[in-house]
Amino acid sequence: MSARTRRSRLMFASALAAVALSLTACDDGQDVRDEGASSRTASTATPTAAATSSSGASGGTADGSAGGAADSSGATGSGGSSGSKGSSGSAGSAGSTGAGGSKGSTGAGGSSGAKGSSGSTGSGSTPARCSVTSTRTTATQVSRPLNHLLLTVTNTGSKNCDLLYYPAVRFGEAQSVPPVFEDSKPQAVVTLAPGESGYAGVLLSAGDGSGSHGYTAKSLEVYFDTGATAAAHPSLPAKGVYVDDSVQVTYWQSTMADALDR
Repeated sequence: MSARTRRSRLMFASALAAVALSLTACDDGQDVRDEGASSRTASTATPTAAATSSSGASGGTADGSAGGAADSSGATGSGGSSGSKGSSGSAGSAGSTGAGGSKGSTGAGGSSGAKGSSGSTGSGSTPARCSVTSTRTTATQVSRPLNHLLLTVTNTGSKNCDLLYYPAVRFGEAQSVPPVFEDSKPQAVVTLAPGESGYAGVLLSAGDGSGSHGYTAKSLEVYFDTGATAAAHPSLPAKGVYVDDSVQVTYWQSTMADALDR
């Protein structure tokens, strides 16, 4: 083999070695670049994962808060407004739900007003009507005014009694009772305590003789009012009394003067 041939082979071998070294260097650079990229990718991934973990933890906490707040006792009251939903991107924590307003305590019912005590009944009961069984009745002819008879009723009982309205009198065989002087009506009912007396006047006949159908009566029945069913029978003078169609009576009065003022 000639020296030229050997030289050519050496040059070829050297070129081949250089090419091989170049290829090796390229591969190593690529590996280095891949490793760098991988490393950067890993770095990037790590914060992302951390953010995700943080988001998850935050979300869990927020949700737990919401649940806790919802479970807290206290009735519904006015509900708090829902928190705005976290913006998309990394999983934002869900807005915490407003805690339910604590329920207002029910107002205590007002105590019922104390019931008014019933008015006490008066110590004295309402007096009953005077009756012929617990009274004494007299009829007296008076000189003034003329032609008048005074009726007197005295309470002989142990309780008060009332003389109501006016007496219904019947002389002799008369079928009707005389009318009343309306202007003699008292302002109050005449009440007789035991031993007290009430009075009524009777006009027997017209003083000027203008009356008609006159007669002499020797008996008298006195009903204490027009609703009475039993009558007193006071005595009249022995010669009787003269009565005509002018006869009238007064309401019961508490004094003799009022009874004869007609």
